[in-house]
Amino acid sequence: MTTAPALHAVLGAGPAGTALAGELAARGHRVRLVDRKGQGPGIAGVGRFAADVSTPEGAREAVEGAAVVHHCVNVGYHLQVEMMPRIQKAVLAAAEEAGARLVVLDTLYPYGETHGAVMTEDTPWNATSRKGVMRAELDARYLAAHAEGRARVVLGRSADFFGPGVLNSTLGGAVFPAALTGGEVPAFGDIDLPHSYTYIADVAAGLATLGDNPDSDGRVWHLPTAPALTTRRVLAMIEERVGRPLDLTMVTEPRAFGPFDEVFMAEYAEMFYQHTEGQTVDSSAIEKAYGLSPTPLPEALDATLAWYGTLLAAR
Repeated sequence: MTTAPALHAVLGAGPAGTALAGELAARGHRVRLVDRKGQGPGIAGVGRFAADVSTPEGAREAVEGAAVVHHCVNVGYHLQVEMMPRIQKAVLAAAEEAGARLVVLDTLYPYGETHGAVMTEDTPWNATSRKGVMRAELDARYLAAHAEGRARVVLGRSADFFGPGVLNSTLGGAVFPAALTGGEVPAFGDIDLPHSYTYIADVAAGLATLGDNPDSDGRVWHLPTAPALTTRRVLAMIEERVGRPLDLTMVTEPRAFGPFDEVFMAEYAEMFYQHTEGQTVDSSAIEKAYGLSPTPLPEALDATLAWYGTLLAAR
């Protein structure tokens, strides 16, 4: 008699949740991908499910029967301080009630300004921004729930996303379409500083690996991230691939540009330090513990440009 694969519930159908759902299905898991509408393109081996996980009832419905819950939910930037604690409360309670492990996609925000120091999992949490303090408080609650035996929780932190499907990123929808068509490409802050970017497929592989390994619980891990280069070098690699110089527009302070409207940039202003000091992520811990390797940056950029080229052609 064979046992059915464990169910993994992925909360949030944005780029990370969608990539993760596909990765989990490819690993042979049963996968439920949850968002408010439960709609979207089909993904082999993945069932879509509609639920509002910001409510206790919706969160319980979303995780029912799951052995592992992956929290990849995000909200509009201007809503994060209000909404993310509410979502945490509902999701954490639902995971506790279901007896499911909880894998949380996290950010670098709790570290705050590091003055260019390399970020490891031991870097102090010194955030002073509203969103950084909020994220640090959430993470402290997650880890306390684990330490107190109320839930089994693990956190996976990522640098700025990029890759297929990633639009709302400083290395996303404002950069690649313009690079392909000759439009203006924003260059945020000091582009001669090192800046880590995490490829979306590596976010998915890292979270899936944490979900597959209960011995990872109770701590923060940095998801696999390629060695940091300067943003100028990353942009030069894009230039090499598109065969033309990029029309760079320097964005040295927070201001509206392209898809980053005034509402977004007003909220992003407190986080702009990420572009005025080096942002270098060390992911060697997860690489050594679980044999993971980040996708080489040239390969990741090739795949990203190919995806954006297809997107532009479809339009």
